[in-house]
Amino acid sequence: MGPAELVQAAAMARRFYLEGKSKIQIAEEFGVSRFKVARVLETALERDLVRIEIRVPAELDAERSDALRARYGLRHAVVVESPAEAEESPDPENLGEVAADLLGELVNEGDVLGLAWGRSTIHMAAALDRLPPCTVVQLTGVYDAGTAERGSVEAVRRAAQVSGGDAHPIYAPMLLPDAATAAALRNQTGIARAFEYFDKVTVACVSIGSWEPGISTVHDMLSDEERAHYASLGVAAEMSAHLFDGQGRRVGRDLGERCITVKADQLRRIPEVVAIAGGARKASAIDAVLRSGLVTSLVTDTSAADVLMTAGPTPRPALNRADPDGP
Repeated sequence: MGPAELVQAAAMARRFYLEGKSKIQIAEEFGVSRFKVARVLETALERDLVRIEIRVPAELDAERSDALRARYGLRHAVVVESPAEAEESPDPENLGEVAADLLGELVNEGDVLGLAWGRSTIHMAAALDRLPPCTVVQLTGVYDAGTAERGSVEAVRRAAQVSGGDAHPIYAPMLLPDAATAAALRNQTGIARAFEYFDKVTVACVSIGSWEPGISTVHDMLSDEERAHYASLGVAAEMSAHLFDGQGRRVGRDLGERCITVKADQLRRIPEVVAIAGGARKASAIDAVLRSGLVTSLVTDTSAADVLMTAGPTPRPALNRADPDGP
């Protein structure tokens, strides 16, 4: 390209890339065809006159995010760099911060936001600084009713405070001794009012647990005998007190009768279900829950993502949300 061509190409590129003008507008300004504008812009890239750089914040891994989204057929996948000092730890706190930003994008005015119990959702709620006006409802009971003010209830209140909407917390344990006690609690006025919103939830935020001590609250709440029973059924993961085997099939459904939690079928009907879970130790559990079709989006870290990208056969798309067990 000669000097005149270089100057013209630079001017066209400035109009297109920096000023946002269309090729037709540029063609009219310079008195050429839009096809010539397209050729000039293409040549400018080939000759290194224009350099396009895609930059995201250092903690986000765009390549892994896109690969993970494509592998599982997710609507959104956001992969965060694992902290060097805690690569084996489940659910690093920075996942909650990124998930808070994602919810700020996904929630619209008038939505009903559902929050399930989990350390990651509690971290997410604490990091929230923007949400459109929406109703916030708790989707599960709490791990320990004595810590409700510092857990799920406070997360629901925090999200409602940020959004300026109504809060519907649940002051009850997640797991009860028997189905009759759980049924009685579900009929209590405050809890029943929260349950009425479950079919109205448009965006949900959930956590995922592996079936091992310290990484699944449900596992930790059960007796040794009960843990052994569910382990014999092939439990690989837990989400909102629902148990899944390695293929994403629900097992141990009787446990749900003793729990204060949103039903799996209700989760399946929610348009956007965002799971927050990370760490290599949780990777197999994340894989199992993604295969269930209950989750549409995921916030995770590089440690988990690297395992997920090689976790067995390519799963069916998560947005195909049919129950793998059938009706």
